[in-house]
Amino acid sequence: MYNLPNILTISRIVVIPVIFLSIYIHAVWWSVFAAVLFIMAAITDYFDGYLARSRNETSAFGRLLDPIADKLLVLSALLIIVANRMVDELSYIPVGIIMCREVLVSGLREFLAEVKVGMPVTRLAKWKTGFQMTALSMILMSRVGILEIGGTYVPVWGVLGEVLLWVAGVLTFITGYDYFKKSLDYVRSVESEKAVLKAPAKTAVKAEKAGGKKVVKKSPAKKKVSKKSPAKTAKTAAK
Repeated sequence: MYNLPNILTISRIVVIPVIFLSIYIHAVWWSVFAAVLFIMAAITDYFDGYLARSRNETSAFGRLLDPIADKLLVLSALLIIVANRMVDELSYIPVGIIMCREVLVSGLREFLAEVKVGMPVTRLAKWKTGFQMTALSMILMSRVGILEIGGTYVPVWGVLGEVLLWVAGVLTFITGYDYFKKSLDYVRSVESEKAVLKAPAKTAVKAEKAGGKKVVKKSPAKKKVSKKSPAKTAKTAAK
């Protein structure tokens, strides 16, 4: 259980409180430290899966913890940037979309896992993850690289991060809708199969009500064939 891929997965959870504390110190270099930790944790999201497959160290523990660690890391970063007002209030919209999508997809995966239906990650979802992680890393670095433009101090990293956050929000909405639609298609297929199975029974009930009597099909009467022994047959012939 405690192989290298799983240790990398656990590390993404361990760094979350460190990132929280580093941001709340409100010092520039501590913010840089928090951003670096987040970037390293985001990179482990790729390497733990790659190492598990290449070294044949896949495990049930890793499959269980990997998506949980990803969601905890992303949701914690979103809470940090909102609580510390590191983004404009208008950017709360993509933040809310991303948070709702994480809850939606978790619920859909749990439901589909019960009926043994897989929900593979699409290429667009991988792009969404890339934009999302890059945006959050830049926003956490917003206290560094501040430029003075026309007497106004502009956090360059923060502005670029918010732009990418909006891109991630749009991709999040599209992929979330795509997953939800696939789940609805599965539910509709199951309901249609149930309707087809119930249809003959309903037709029989309607026919019975229309006729007033039950129609019972009788099998044709079987003719009785008497089997006589050869001795009796001979005596009958003699008489």
